[in-house]
Amino acid sequence: MKNLYGILSLSIFVSCADQVKEKPIEGKVERELVTVVTKVPGKIARILVEEGDFVRAGDTLAILNIPEVDAKEEQAKGALQSADAQYNMAVKGATKGQLVQLQAKVDGLKEQYEFAKKSISRLEALLQDSLIPQQKYDETYAKYQGAKNQYLAAQAEMAEARGGARQEQQIMALGQKERALGAMSEVNVAAREKYVIAPQDMSVETINLKVGELAMAGYPIVNGFLDRSTYFRFTLPENQIGKLQKGAVVTVEIPYRRNEKVSAKIVSVKALNSYANIASAYPDFDPQQAVFELKVVPEDMAGTKDLLTKTLVVLHTN
Repeated sequence: MKNLYGILSLSIFVSCADQVKEKPIEGKVERELVTVVTKVPGKIARILVEEGDFVRAGDTLAILNIPEVDAKEEQAKGALQSADAQYNMAVKGATKGQLVQLQAKVDGLKEQYEFAKKSISRLEALLQDSLIPQQKYDETYAKYQGAKNQYLAAQAEMAEARGGARQEQQIMALGQKERALGAMSEVNVAAREKYVIAPQDMSVETINLKVGELAMAGYPIVNGFLDRSTYFRFTLPENQIGKLQKGAVVTVEIPYRRNEKVSAKIVSVKALNSYANIASAYPDFDPQQAVFELKVVPEDMAGTKDLLTKTLVVLHTN
């Protein structure tokens, strides 16, 4: 009797082992996920899409209200206008009115200089004839030198006014103008961030904020699946991976669509770090074995674009 029980137990064990080997290779429908974030903080002013919508690259998903950008824009405009005026003044030099004033100053000092020159010429002759004392001549000569120096200084001032500011001043003014232009460009970039734009063709999966809520920098506002990115993900222990190689053509069965079958291709086989990532509903395998992930892409991408994400699929080798 004991021998009979032993034979029955062994038969049941072998039968169960055969059933384990015959279990189907199950996986999930997956899609590439894209997350749209904002670079600058702001409140949600408008949301232009709804969950489930399909959008094209460049479409506006939402509009943010960023008051700080408007204030910085006014500051940048004022700084740019001031720097531009300073640069133009440094390059062009004095205004027309300033040139008229300087010319009048030069003419007046010229008259004083010429009068002093004539006076010193007369006094030289009188001094030679001893008709005036030496001190009188020296006083007049000092006035002559002063008038001459003032006239030369006015001429130099006039030449500088006509030629513009010195080269160093022009370079400094140009640097201030370029810095103001850079600040203006920075404001323009920040202003464009008010519009949350779709980076690629995608279907909107989730919208994480509502109108009036604050979106911090880097916060995921919209999540979506990329268009034509459907693939099937399977996880297998190493004792089942040998018959499945990269590039092999396989058949994937979709149970929820009345066991519809689609042709697909294995595009990658990679080892996973943890057996907890297995996608099968029957994770019966030796924990000591490595677990591999298969990425299988349908050959007819357009025919699988409507598959529901995370639904069950079964892999069949051809």
